[in-house]
Amino acid sequence: MDVTENKIREILGRGVGETINSEHLARALKSGKKLRVKLGIDPTSPDLHLGHAVILKKLRQFQSAGHKAVLIIGDFTARIGDPSGRDGARQPLMEKEIKKNMKKYLDLAGKIINVKDAHIYKNSTWLSGAEIPYTLASKISVQQVLEREDFQKRLKEGSNISMLEAFYPILQGYDSVACEADVEIGGNDQKFNLLMGRRVQRAFNMPEQDVLMMPLIEGTDGVRKMSKSYGNYIALDEKPNEMFSKIMSVPDEATRKYFLLLTDLSEDEAGDIAKKLPFEQKKILGEKIVSWFYGESSAKKAREYFGKIFSKKEMPENIKVCEVKAGEGWIDFLLFKGFALSRTEAKRLMAGGAIEFNGVKIEWAGEQITKNGVAKIGKHKFVKIKIT
Repeated sequence: MDVTENKIREILGRGVGETINSEHLARALKSGKKLRVKLGIDPTSPDLHLGHAVILKKLRQFQSAGHKAVLIIGDFTARIGDPSGRDGARQPLMEKEIKKNMKKYLDLAGKIINVKDAHIYKNSTWLSGAEIPYTLASKISVQQVLEREDFQKRLKEGSNISMLEAFYPILQGYDSVACEADVEIGGNDQKFNLLMGRRVQRAFNMPEQDVLMMPLIEGTDGVRKMSKSYGNYIALDEKPNEMFSKIMSVPDEATRKYFLLLTDLSEDEAGDIAKKLPFEQKKILGEKIVSWFYGESSAKKAREYFGKIFSKKEMPENIKVCEVKAGEGWIDFLLFKGFALSRTEAKRLMAGGAIEFNGVKIEWAGEQITKNGVAKIGKHKFVKIKIT
């Protein structure tokens, strides 16, 4: 076990948003005890992205200190959907869709943590038993569940809260009982669920887990958290060129947080980079992150590719400028500006990867235009987009 001050400082300090019972966790880390560190991920989409990488990176830090990583794939809880941060109920997922989403999870998680040395569970293993809901329902009160901020907001607005949603945090909390978690890590939007794990453990006469929460990173839109639902994510298996280009589209103000949470650069090193122009900062960031997943050679090639495609030499000198209202959909833009003859053709262009914006392919039919930039349509058409 690595109980050095540097390792403990790395685990408890770098990029951590909040810790529940930090003094107890610090003592446990110093004691040399091998802790079981839990991370749960619901397979609500087929991709893991850089937002997940932030938390997986913290799990890797525990592993490198000799602790046991416990990864819970929430195939049962995914059927309900986590209500955290939601203004309304999620659409329930069918078992077939959940199984499809799960296929790549271990391969993607394995890009960051040592999967072979981790304990991997699906929570349907213990939650699908008919007696579990009855056992849990008798140990947690309705008031304890409804005190969460998301539910209070919806109650005030008169929005419905399904019984399944109310049960979600209790079921997720039971995961901590089943896997005997000493520590649970997650995003800071998961605070209620993580604390519920402590509450359920207490109800089962178990020691309460310590909780370590990480800040959320904003997606490429710079506004909302990185999420598949919002179409603003950077997948862990994105091709090097695509990954680099998407990182280059991250808003300038989010760059420092990306350096802190997604690289191993020291505070001083990150501070030196912050003195450079924002565009140069993001080039370094893109190269660091692509190198993490694909190696230095691929990262350098991705940087060169981006520079070549977006150098002035590769574009016409006089690019047409199109004024667009903020929030206009890409399909409407292509249709109304004459780049597609029908909505069907616009969707086909997007699905085929023929539309790029600031170096990032636009493939999601519902994506909106939210900022200025350069769009590439097909192989040779370039237009400057100006938000009005």
